[in-house]
Amino acid sequence: MGQSIDRGDALVLAHYYVPDAVQAAADFVGDSFALAQRALASDKPVIIFCGVSFMGESAKILCPQKRVYLPVPDAHCPMADMASEEEILHMRAAVDDLAVVVYVNSSARVKALADVVVTSANAVRVVSRLPQKNIYFIPDKNLGAHVAAQLPEKRFYFGSGCCPIHGVTSVREVRAALAYHPGALLLSHAECPEEVRAMSAFVGSTAGMIGYAQQSDAQEFLIATETGTLCELSRRCPGKKFYPTRTDFICADMKKVTLPALERVFAGGGTLVEVEEHIAAKARRALQRMLELAQ
Repeated sequence: MGQSIDRGDALVLAHYYVPDAVQAAADFVGDSFALAQRALASDKPVIIFCGVSFMGESAKILCPQKRVYLPVPDAHCPMADMASEEEILHMRAAVDDLAVVVYVNSSARVKALADVVVTSANAVRVVSRLPQKNIYFIPDKNLGAHVAAQLPEKRFYFGSGCCPIHGVTSVREVRAALAYHPGALLLSHAECPEEVRAMSAFVGSTAGMIGYAQQSDAQEFLIATETGTLCELSRRCPGKKFYPTRTDFICADMKKVTLPALERVFAGGGTLVEVEEHIAAKARRALQRMLELAQ
């Protein structure tokens, strides 16, 4: 066991996909972009990141002077392993006027080779402001295609990665859910396949889906993203009804981050996030450029 942490010294951040009890215990709940902004703005010396490992890494990269802890170090995003350093080097050699755009769901080593990092909330805005005509977007091919459809003036190249949870969403399951809830609007995460995105009233980030539901006059919604989002949707939209497109729309790694695991961090049982400085310095530039271009 390590040193216990005074609650007053720590900012507890939670992603929308972790269990409801952890979201309720957090100081701030959000998507990857909002959580990165909140980590950077905090004056607390400690950040406890209730999410998967790349999120803790990103917080440490942006806030090197702070102690960043993960309640569950083996909670990991499989998509973060779907982009390689070798692919990036090959594309830089093969394509002129190329910007390497790396989705935040990636390792620190891959971020270190990027021109800019993006999240699903800011990808279109950030990429639209890049001077390069050619864009290599990794690792999520579905999000990349969603961005490319809105920026026809640029030429896109994609990796082969995708979210193993969002990426298997099918038209068949969505049609079945719509038949069961015929009055509901379909809101889909941009990590879903193209044919599902095409059926949707809204496509975007988790935060974007929540914002759309808040502003909409509709009273029922089908949600094509991780079921943990229903907690925040219900909290912000009392009286409206939300249904997942499938009951097993669950990220098992996010669900590892339980309330007892969070409490163990305060008791001294958390895992301190470390990123080698020569990697962190390069990745920090790509993350900071994201924050600048997303304004």
